[in-house]
Amino acid sequence: MASTVVHAALAGLIAVALLRDAFSVRSLAVVVGAVVFIDLDVFVGLWIAGAHRAAFHTLLFPLLLSGLVLYETRARDRSWLRERFGAGGVRTAWVGIVAVVFAGIGPDLFTNGVNLLYPLHDQFYQFTGHVRLSTKEGLVQTFVDLSPTEPSDGTGQVAVGSTEEVGDRYWTGVDPQPSESGTDSTAVERVFPIVESGEQLLLVLTSAFVVGSRLLEERRA
Repeated sequence: MASTVVHAALAGLIAVALLRDAFSVRSLAVVVGAVVFIDLDVFVGLWIAGAHRAAFHTLLFPLLLSGLVLYETRARDRSWLRERFGAGGVRTAWVGIVAVVFAGIGPDLFTNGVNLLYPLHDQFYQFTGHVRLSTKEGLVQTFVDLSPTEPSDGTGQVAVGSTEEVGDRYWTGVDPQPSESGTDSTAVERVFPIVESGEQLLLVLTSAFVVGSRLLEERRA
């Protein structure tokens, strides 16, 4: 799984790449904060079984935010967001939405799944596999299984179940026993993932260097 640290690291890279002149400590905090918020549905899962990776990981959330920003900046005669924070505020809002999709929801979608259309459609989806170019088979991908038979190893299986069927597999340090709603009453080990692979560690270190360098440039400017 991707930890909140990994989500925040990817959000920082997106902020540096897309904020341009709107980049500042405050705008960076807004973008990263929006992504961190997505992971807070783990607390909802303490009371509603299966809500983690569903309540805030739904694509309906960024779609709703996009509609609000469009209405506020395009449909209204006077935009509070533009008047209060200028064009940079509008850009920060859009970058935050992009970060929510690609840094907040994306990493979990491509590891062990999220409930993309919750609550309209209760189904977890995951995209795991590989893409390879073979001299014998040509281009081979296993993210989406297109064969008539279901693969035995689980690769290519996009729809993996509802909140009742698979929601209890997303354990965290906050909720180590997600199969039961309510706070944990027994003394169980709580493990808080930071990085789970060398690739994740590289991403975190790269983000720290890139974001730190940009912040240093802003301070010197």
